[in-house]
Amino acid sequence: MPEGTTTTGSTVPRRQLGRYLRDLRNQARLTVRAAARRLEWSEAKIWRIESGLTSLRSFDVEIMCRIYGAPTDLTEALMGLAKETKARGWWHSYGDVIPAWLDLYIGLEEAASRLWCYQSELVPGLLQTEEYARTLIRAEDPDIENDEIDRRVHVRMARQALLTRVTDPPVLNVVLSESILHRPVGGPKVLAQQLERIADVNRLPNVTIKVMPFSAGLHAGVTSGPFVVLRFPENGTGRAGEPPTVYVEGLTGALYLEKDREVEQYEESFSAMWESAAERDASTKMLIDRARSLEP
Repeated sequence: MPEGTTTTGSTVPRRQLGRYLRDLRNQARLTVRAAARRLEWSEAKIWRIESGLTSLRSFDVEIMCRIYGAPTDLTEALMGLAKETKARGWWHSYGDVIPAWLDLYIGLEEAASRLWCYQSELVPGLLQTEEYARTLIRAEDPDIENDEIDRRVHVRMARQALLTRVTDPPVLNVVLSESILHRPVGGPKVLAQQLERIADVNRLPNVTIKVMPFSAGLHAGVTSGPFVVLRFPENGTGRAGEPPTVYVEGLTGALYLEKDREVEQYEESFSAMWESAAERDASTKMLIDRARSLEP
């Protein structure tokens, strides 16, 4: 994707449509099973629609709204929204190497105005070098073909363009555990280049990366584990167009948390870590010093 390009793809309208349809189903007092039976669909399909994981035809939305008893004006509005779910983001051409849960996340990442990220074990994808990413992808699947590795690496590198895009680049705040500076992913040379890359990104005006030193002892991230909090731009009413979301990635999928208290807990944890971590300049020095110590 060329630098400066920006697109939110279909993720946001898919999620909006899914929430409206879920609310309508609940108002109609229909369980997912009951709705699936009446629509002659699988329960999994209903879940995917309501989770924003799939686009919809206007015709399907009309049928759902009819069964849920939605008023005509809302039905027409949701049918229009369904057309927007067909929009394709740049990453959709890599659908063969991107799982559905990551497809959703990349769209949210593109749409976010602010990202708070904590990582305890590995460098986040938005900061990885090609060789560091290649090492991780190979480790996840030792039997993977080189061509597929190249495509996955390309997706990861293309995602990073949002940090320097011309129009409204997001504010990125990151806390990295100091252990990441000492885990030789790909060997000393790859790690040294990776740490130098993080130090360079930390000079961008919209990016602040802090290192959580070992000396901080027990902190909120020890119990929370890695996560990302995403917040989205305000719309014409002065309210965010999308609710804030917490993304927690696992071995076989990801969790998207949207309940107010869930988001608040993760934001409180991040704020506490932000206060405990080394300041930006001190963190940059830690990164550079560690990179130099790895040089032969």
